[in-house]
Amino acid sequence: MMSEPSSTSKQTWPWRDSLDALVAAPDYHTLLFENERVRVLRTRIPPGGTAPIHMHRCPCVVFIQSWSDCIRRDHLGNVLVDYRQGSEAPKLNTPTWQQPLPPNSLENVGNVEIDTTSVEI
Repeated sequence: MMSEPSSTSKQTWPWRDSLDALVAAPDYHTLLFENERVRVLRTRIPPGGTAPIHMHRCPCVVFIQSWSDCIRRDHLGNVLVDYRQGSEAPKLNTPTWQQPLPPNSLENVGNVEIDTTSVEI
């Protein structure tokens, strides 16, 4: 889920703007702040919830307030990561760099709300 900076530009992004997290999954993403340089999003997925197919076009710094077992799937439904299968859980309250995420869904299969804040560059 987390990785190093990328040179991916908006001009080369192949996905539709309608897949933006705020448009495609508004029940799970809230805009906290936006200007011409950054956008700050809060993502909350309750236990048993699934954020539908959406994307995060820009790289960002992520702060994870709470985490749970979850499954990330691509836009075709293929499992990308199942955090129950030995994937290391991310560190809480530690800033982490994240690459842009192409269309994916995130299903919370655990007992704790997933709660993150992302500062998109």
